[in-house]
Amino acid sequence: MPNDTRGRMVEAAVTALRRNGVAGMSFTEILADSGAARGAIYHHFPGGKTQLVAEAAAFNGGQVRARLEELPATDPRQLVEDFLTLVRPVVIESSTGCGCAVAAVAVATDQLPHEASAAAFASWIDALTGRLVTAGLPTDTARDLATTLITLLEGAHVLCRAAASIEPFDRVCRTAMALVPS
Repeated sequence: MPNDTRGRMVEAAVTALRRNGVAGMSFTEILADSGAARGAIYHHFPGGKTQLVAEAAAFNGGQVRARLEELPATDPRQLVEDFLTLVRPVVIESSTGCGCAVAAVAVATDQLPHEASAAAFASWIDALTGRLVTAGLPTDTARDLATTLITLLEGAHVLCRAAASIEPFDRVCRTAMALVPS
């Protein structure tokens, strides 16, 4: 956790978004989880909740992108297996009530958070595309597969949360592996 108040508040917002979505996220929760004083809200986020939500989505989007950029690009099939292994623990959390902070922000009605989530998703697709190209796929094929994998991840969050089970993810993983060009 960052030592600075602003960073702690952004991280607390990511956690709150994963648990409760934008509508359920409260400043009281952010303050309690970050240890910040009430006056810190508008000092660090003059745009209020809209700004905090957008920055939390951008921050979490950057964290995920960095993890995707670290995936080994030995060959496309192994890369997809590694991706599915990487995201599995997060999807398991979805089955117990947590979701994706970036996806929670994607459905926000305010433009700033919506743009932040769109940029995060695009960066994830770009990162996976780059890794798949390095692993040997043509760019168009890599971009299509990367988009499919991110769609799979986000859909798995929703289905696993609704089912309170990891089973939908396990089923889609089998199908995802069949989509990888040999």
